[in-house]
Amino acid sequence: MANILDVAQLRAVIGEPSEQVRLKLHTRLNAQAREFIGRSPMFLLSTADAEGQPTVAPKGDGPGFVRVADERTLLIPERKGNKLVFSLQNILANPKVGLIFLLPGTGETLRVSGEAELLDDRALCESFVERGRAALLVTRVRVTQAYFHCAKAFLRSDLWNPAAWAEPMTISFGEEIAEEGGLASSAIGEFDAAVQQRYETDL
Repeated sequence: MANILDVAQLRAVIGEPSEQVRLKLHTRLNAQAREFIGRSPMFLLSTADAEGQPTVAPKGDGPGFVRVADERTLLIPERKGNKLVFSLQNILANPKVGLIFLLPGTGETLRVSGEAELLDDRALCESFVERGRAALLVTRVRVTQAYFHCAKAFLRSDLWNPAAWAEPMTISFGEEIAEEGGLASSAIGEFDAAVQQRYETDL
C-alpha cells in the first residue's frame, strides 16, 4: 500500500475540478445561500483547538435559527447543552470555523467557512428567543467562503429516504458511564430516564 504524501499524488488519483466547479466558490452569501440558511433547521460546526485537534458539533433549532445579518455575517444563538463547550473553547483559541447547513429532503448542502467570535450582548441574546428562552450567547461568523455542495453523498447514502432507514438505535448514556466506572449498574435505568425527561422539558 502506497501512502499519498503530496498534492501531485492526490491529483493523479482524483483529478482536477472543472472550471465551472471553481466558479461556485464565493466569498459572500448569495441570495440562494441566504434563503437556504433561512430554511435550515440544523448545521454542523467544525472547530479546532490551538493544537489543531478538531471536533464537529451539531447545532439545531427552528428553521432559520441562524440569522443572516448581511451577506458576510452570520449570527448563531447558543442554547443549553452538556456544558462541555468544546466548540466554544476552540473558537476562543482558534477562530477559524467550518459549517455545513442541512435542509431535510434536499440533497445539496451549503458549506461555509469563516472566522468566529463569541458575543455576550444581552439585547442581542434576547432577540433570539426560542421556547421562551433567550440565547445564552451569540456566535458571530465573518464569512470567508461559501458554496453549495452537490447531492452525491446524500444520494449514495439514501439519507432522506425513510424506506432506507435502519431501525433506530437506542443510546444509553448510563451504560457508557457505567462501563467507565462512573455509575453503578443498578443506576443505569434511572440515569437514562432522567436524560429522556430532559429531552422533553429542558430544550
